[in-house]
Amino acid sequence: MTYQFDFTDVFSAWPELAWGALHTLVLSGLAMAIGMVVAIAGALGKTSGPKPVRIAIDAYIELIRNTPFLIQIFMIFFGLPSLGIRLSSNTAALIALVVNVSAYAIEIIRAGIENIDKGQIEAGRALGLKPLQIFRLIVLKPAIQAIYPSLTSQFILLMLNSSVCSVIAATELTAAAGDIQSRTFRSFEVYFTITCMYFILSLIFWQAFGAIDRKFLRTPVKR
Repeated sequence: MTYQFDFTDVFSAWPELAWGALHTLVLSGLAMAIGMVVAIAGALGKTSGPKPVRIAIDAYIELIRNTPFLIQIFMIFFGLPSLGIRLSSNTAALIALVVNVSAYAIEIIRAGIENIDKGQIEAGRALGLKPLQIFRLIVLKPAIQAIYPSLTSQFILLMLNSSVCSVIAATELTAAAGDIQSRTFRSFEVYFTITCMYFILSLIFWQAFGAIDRKFLRTPVKR
């Protein structure tokens, strides 16, 4: 029996796919922004915080990096209600993505911070800059310039990992595809289409990150 490919039902459901893709972008973008703030704070705590703070951050990083993302989502969505904390699927998905990406980004940013020349930090102190000013003006920007490719790769993985959030019925592209597949029974057509869509979304992120790099991070060449 020869399978007959038919994308008609999939293309007719394009508003659902577009809506799902939009939600994936919003979910990923929020997780990236919040995760970056958490990661910067975590990296600062790990490099210059007191020992109990460093131990707590290390424990958090090891826990997240050595457990599956799917289990982390289940713990947040199904486990927290046991403690009286009930979250919507979209909120649980956002928290899970932030928790996951922050653990990886902390280590990336920490490596960038520790690569900064100590002499620059001493010069900042000699100029009378406060610790927060030294971190923001002398440490953070050069560190981000050095680790930017690693961060962008991590955030692309975050966007792709957001597809796992469909297991808790979070509103995103893979969940929309599942709804369409359950109605049309066109599994190959549906998932081939969203594969292409995820690829396009990845290209959009790469272009956006490249624009940010050119606009804000690259040092102008003096002529």
